[in-house]
Amino acid sequence: MEPIRVHEGKVCPLNRANVDTDQIVPKQFLKRIERQGFGQFLFYHWRYDHKGNERSDFVLNNPIYKGASILVSGDNFGCGSSREHAPWALLDFGFKVIIAPSFADIFYNNCLQNGILPIVLSEEETAFLMEKAEVGSLKVRVDLPEQTVHCEAFHFTARFDIDPYRKQCLLNGWDEIALTLQLEDKIRAFEEKWKEEGENMGIA
Repeated sequence: MEPIRVHEGKVCPLNRANVDTDQIVPKQFLKRIERQGFGQFLFYHWRYDHKGNERSDFVLNNPIYKGASILVSGDNFGCGSSREHAPWALLDFGFKVIIAPSFADIFYNNCLQNGILPIVLSEEETAFLMEKAEVGSLKVRVDLPEQTVHCEAFHFTARFDIDPYRKQCLLNGWDEIALTLQLEDKIRAFEEKWKEEGENMGIA
């Protein structure tokens, strides 16, 4: 996955609480086996009507927020089922950072494992960003090493917490496969030793 250090992007305000994973990516689109291509189904029932036409009243269809890479939303974002397709859809659509007062635990961890930075800010801080983004185009700078969210236009700075291990993984772009490959020499040495011992015992 791509490393995240400092990310500056446009904010999209999704002013809803309890956004569940079935709304993030509906179940009928979960048949794909690859991670790419889910962005087209993101918030599908909110983005489109029953005829497949864009709903003009949904925020992602507003031209002001085209190209947004930072999503700000309400409490308990990512609740519902544990489907990993939800962060896949958000990332494929272009979101690198999600800011909310709280997240569902499994969704939060799935984001971190897939290269999305989920940031918990206070309700007041989140509401401030939401309000400013709803008025018009808002850019925010997210600094992972410093663990800050900064908006120069409104002299706004907020700090966030993140597990040190997860932070290092995001900074280096390490997923579980990449972490395993760092031990490739030790794994190979173990396999060779196991094979040698098996041959000596006559079981290889």
